[in-house]
Amino acid sequence: MKDMFSLRGKIALVTGASYGIGFGIAVALAKAGATIVFNDLKQDKVDSGKDEYKKLGIDARGYVFDVTDEEKVVSAVSQIEKEVGIIDILVNNAGIIKRIPMHEMSAADFRQVVDIDLNAPFIMAKAVIPSMIKKGGGKIINICSMMSELGRETVSAYAAAKGGLKMLTKNIASEYGQYNIQCNGLGPGYIATPQTAPLRTDGHPFNSFIIAKTPAARWGTPEDLQGPAVFLASGASDFVNGHILYVDGGILAYIGKQP
Repeated sequence: MKDMFSLRGKIALVTGASYGIGFGIAVALAKAGATIVFNDLKQDKVDSGKDEYKKLGIDARGYVFDVTDEEKVVSAVSQIEKEVGIIDILVNNAGIIKRIPMHEMSAADFRQVVDIDLNAPFIMAKAVIPSMIKKGGGKIINICSMMSELGRETVSAYAAAKGGLKMLTKNIASEYGQYNIQCNGLGPGYIATPQTAPLRTDGHPFNSFIIAKTPAARWGTPEDLQGPAVFLASGASDFVNGHILYVDGGILAYIGKQP
């Protein structure tokens, strides 16, 4: 059973994994045996990320490139293949959100969110798939969202991008399953990270709202995503393709309590 979930000998590229959810997922993949490669936009973030991995005894390889720049992505993937090896596991984690009412949002802001959250996973997947085909298989995990299924105020661009990412996931599975490539999505619920800390204080209305809407009655943690990520990256999920695994404490299944 342990061998089913083992990632020994595998190389995993997790985008935007200097900190936060991406970092937590990369740590889990490393503990399962994978060699970790990650990227960020700036060298100082890559350096700080490498330091955090080292504290956990993980020798991660960091690269500086922009996931929305196809030329730089192709160059970086080629460099990784030469210096580390062919990428077996791609986790498209890098993303942004801009909370702006739609009628106040500029087209430029909308395009930026879609570019990072949807176009970039396409660019990254396109860059790694040829070598996965030659090697005989691979795993692509797209970090989707509950906004892949639901709408909410002020997140029109994010919801549009994540909804598109859900369908990109299904299409990659459809097109490349014949090559033993599995593409699935991981959909986090509301996760306790440093970025969400201001919202999680006692008495904050959003904190109360999330707890009331979640059957688990708590925020998720990065650790809650680790097991599902290892499952989707490992041989245990070899016949799972085009699926979105929501790790949300049950929010999407729950209509909410009667007032």
